[in-house]
Amino acid sequence: MAESGNLPNLVIIGAMKAGTTSLHAYLNLHPEIFMSKQKELDFFIEERNWGRGIQWYRSNFIGTAKIYGEASPNYTNYPCWLNVAQRMHSVIPKTKLIYIIRDPIERMISHYIHKYSSGHETQCIEKALSELDDNFYIWRSQYFFQLEPYLNFFLPSNILIITSEELLHHPQKTMKEVFQFLGVDAEFKFKFDIKHTGELLKFGPSILTSNFKFNTKLHQSSFKRHMSLPSHSPLLKTLSNIAAILPVEIGA
Repeated sequence: MAESGNLPNLVIIGAMKAGTTSLHAYLNLHPEIFMSKQKELDFFIEERNWGRGIQWYRSNFIGTAKIYGEASPNYTNYPCWLNVAQRMHSVIPKTKLIYIIRDPIERMISHYIHKYSSGHETQCIEKALSELDDNFYIWRSQYFFQLEPYLNFFLPSNILIITSEELLHHPQKTMKEVFQFLGVDAEFKFKFDIKHTGELLKFGPSILTSNFKFNTKLHQSSFKRHMSLPSHSPLLKTLSNIAAILPVEIGA
């Protein structure tokens, strides 16, 4: 049977709660880029969709495009999921990877709120973040720890690291950098047409302008709860302890 679909040459590997949904949507607006309709395919995770086979994976990337991509933040959830980078390299060894990261403390708080709001976390935030060993909230904010397996298989030139803060405060400049990294037209001006009517619901009326500014923040959470921390909160001490074990930077 002839293969249908394409293998991706772009994978957004994380981080969770760092803007992967927005980045996935922004990339999909570019005429040379096709992003999977289902954002998080989790194909290279053995316990998730690896068993569905490469043809299933291909079926998520159809049409004609220069870049085919997906975004699965679980790809940087080591050691919960093992051998993801190795599995990915075995299928798409020349793919380009984007790792979007966020202030590690803010990411952990957002991660906690996400799990608490969905009913998957019942502990108070102080308790959930107080254990410094074997804590998945901390794991996923240790960015070099998560990136290191990929550096063992992929060329550094095929890995782009950006921050959610850059995307939030300098969206045009950041997306231009991303487009240049992918080798697509970095100067394109988005033009709304009938093919993009679904995007109107995502981005609002600002997408109707020809100079859309990539300034609408998107997320997949069904709802969020905003949390403020009083100055006397014991969580502040906890976060100080966590910050002490996180790297100041992930490298040049």
